[in-house]
Amino acid sequence: MRRRGAVQRKVPCLFVTEVKDEPSAKRERQPFKVLATDTITGKALEADVHSAVPTEKVDGTCCYVTTYKEFVWNIEEDFKPVPDTWIPAKDIEFSNGNPLPDENGHMPGWVPVEKNSKQYCWHSSVVNYEAGIALVLKHHADPGLLEISPVPLSEILEQTLELIGTNINANPYGLGSKKHPVHLLVPHGAFEIKNPPALKQNDILSWFESCREGKVEGIVWHCHDGCLIKLHRHHLGLPWPLAETYLNSQPVVISFNRTKYDYDFEPKSLFHHFSVLDGQRFDRLKDIKFDA
Repeated sequence: MRRRGAVQRKVPCLFVTEVKDEPSAKRERQPFKVLATDTITGKALEADVHSAVPTEKVDGTCCYVTTYKEFVWNIEEDFKPVPDTWIPAKDIEFSNGNPLPDENGHMPGWVPVEKNSKQYCWHSSVVNYEAGIALVLKHHADPGLLEISPVPLSEILEQTLELIGTNINANPYGLGSKKHPVHLLVPHGAFEIKNPPALKQNDILSWFESCREGKVEGIVWHCHDGCLIKLHRHHLGLPWPLAETYLNSQPVVISFNRTKYDYDFEPKSLFHHFSVLDGQRFDRLKDIKFDA
């Protein structure tokens, strides 16, 4: 799979943002909104965002595939305590052996997902450690078609991906059900936007509101220097999630080579269910259902 910039820090917004008070009726929920102005940030301009590759921002939880090594940190009291196995993001800076927060006060990092972890069971459901594979959603070779297939972990090593599905972020893509949850990994930058709007607030706003391809959570621009720049619908005062999204309305095929992955998958696992659906095509991603 073609690799694009990995997420190893909080991704900055395309536009300069400003904080505005919410109407009093909504104050109990959130007293303010962070909205975009029409001024592109200096950081985005320095990264040459005008020549960057725009991709769909997928709504899930960020994951990082790497060889697991245990780290032990002595975090100072003013930092939020982290597990002993916490792995700092690659762009984190250190002082006297301690990780430092970035300019936004964040200290991004990773926590290993153990095979039988109940806390991270949905993460574990998309990885088979014995077979060394993960369930990945990506573009099929045929234009306009998505594909779900097992991918060797070695092929996505050092990449970051987004975990989406039934029990992630209130399931904006309508995947699976409570009885039969469906979760998938999406490589960051996997879904390039073919007809992107100009980098002007009004053009992007119009694209979000009126284009089928604009029914997404946001846009992430992958710059040539590896920098990532984003814009969320919320930055323009637009709602999310939507009843119908661009991602969940696209056709998808299940490509699970049972000869290549001749493995005795646990009957209740996602790998078993998807292997049974090998070769089947669904009109929409959200139409995928497993037999009771």
